[in-house]
Amino acid sequence: MTASPATTTTATTSWNIDAAHSHAEFKVKHMMISNVKGSFSGIKGILQYDEADPGRSSVKAEVPVTSLSTGDAQRDGHLKSAEFFDAEKFPTMSFESSEVKQTGSGEYAVVGTLTLHGVSKTVSFAVDGPSAPGKDPWGNTRIGLSATTRINRKDFGLTWNSALETGGVLIGEDVQITLEIQFVKA
Repeated sequence: MTASPATTTTATTSWNIDAAHSHAEFKVKHMMISNVKGSFSGIKGILQYDEADPGRSSVKAEVPVTSLSTGDAQRDGHLKSAEFFDAEKFPTMSFESSEVKQTGSGEYAVVGTLTLHGVSKTVSFAVDGPSAPGKDPWGNTRIGLSATTRINRKDFGLTWNSALETGGVLIGEDVQITLEIQFVKA
């Protein structure tokens, strides 16, 4: 009789994004002198988290472009128009991970496909977290994380701009994206 090899199983848990406690923010240079920020709400998605081997984890998320807010209704309308996000034609942006690599204690690089304005490109988010699980007052288990990346908006077909009389352009190409995400255990 031969002994069967020991098998190890890892438990992957599912975590849903809590849209009420999550947001995506972007920052881009305006007139080459200061940053303008905007945010998106209504993020939905799921994290498949393998605590024993985070490299086996994955995440999928979707953001409604129509939720864009910069604090200025006229600017929001322009950004949602066909000159920028074209929210009518491309109502959502999405991210799906393909690789998770630990880069430090509680720090990861999450690589995947960002689809924005009908264009899909590989990006890498620097992730801090997830936090230790905690119970909310209603008995749900929650975790949270922060993630950042930089993209060139022109890579996603967001090319509108205007030259300034003093030289330079109205809107920078480099866009910083910051996510603050809270998950509820499914």
